[in-house]
Amino acid sequence: MQKRKLGNSNLEVSAIGLGCMGMSFSYGPPKDKQEMISVLRSAVERGITFFDTAEVYGPYANEELVGEALSPLRDQVVIATKFGFDTGVDPRNTKGAPALNSRPEHIKEVAEASLKRLKIDVIDLFYQHRVDPDVPIEEVAGAVKELIQQGKVKHFGLSEAGVQTIRRAHAVQPVTALQSEYSLWWRRPEAEIIPTLEELGIGLVPYSPLGKGFLTGKIDQNATFDSFDFRSKLPRFTPEALKANQALVNLLDNIAERKQATPAQIALAWLLAKKPWIVPIPGTTKLHRLDENIGAVAVELTPDDLSEIETAAAQIAVLGERYPEQLEQITGR
Repeated sequence: MQKRKLGNSNLEVSAIGLGCMGMSFSYGPPKDKQEMISVLRSAVERGITFFDTAEVYGPYANEELVGEALSPLRDQVVIATKFGFDTGVDPRNTKGAPALNSRPEHIKEVAEASLKRLKIDVIDLFYQHRVDPDVPIEEVAGAVKELIQQGKVKHFGLSEAGVQTIRRAHAVQPVTALQSEYSLWWRRPEAEIIPTLEELGIGLVPYSPLGKGFLTGKIDQNATFDSFDFRSKLPRFTPEALKANQALVNLLDNIAERKQATPAQIALAWLLAKKPWIVPIPGTTKLHRLDENIGAVAVELTPDDLSEIETAAAQIAVLGERYPEQLEQITGR
């Protein structure tokens, strides 16, 4: 497995990481714990060193799973987790959006609890999960800076933050990585975010690099999602949107056929080819999908391939917002 460094930091990780959320949360009921431990340990055997979780996934269950699976392999892995939500507040009382809480004292409480659940003595990368408009980002960065000085955290990250927030945070405590949605069907980071990250030497960790499964080519307009699967509530996963957006999968299919690869591998290879400091974290609960995702590292896209993908993708208007309005309001601040 190739390695990459996140921006100007010394944080070196596998070129592709593993998003662990779906093992416990969001994509249907929680998966069998022993099976997921097996998948996580198999990922390490295959060279993946970068694992992504958060206290809110469950809540808590995902960190506990990752801790049980990976603590015996601690010296081989980089573990990222997140703070920033108030897990004690019922989302139904906040218009469907989870309550935010990035007060410095809360950040420190979350860090202590995450360390215990993950069975580790230092968090490698600690992200603010979403920007909290009620807490100045300088205070957030300052709280994480103190945790770094205390040896409880190694690196500071942001998630779905806007350009000004990134700059203000970075001035207090250098930001190692920004996690944001980025893929062929969500390219908004290209306008302002990616140039800013390049300027400041910050790595980009795209979540949902396969469009929440859509870019694998395994989801068509007839797909149905049960109430446990959060895609059942997303505008991009209505039958109309799935039908309209199939053009993007057809594009990936055409390239994949030429490259003897899969659409998912082309989607990931495209991200890897964009910048050497981009590290996507596709999630999966299946070993064969893990192997497929890892295979993307070996797919070489030439400048001509990239140009062809860019030109064709620019002609495709993706239908549907990525989140319902109440969730979209807490992204990109």
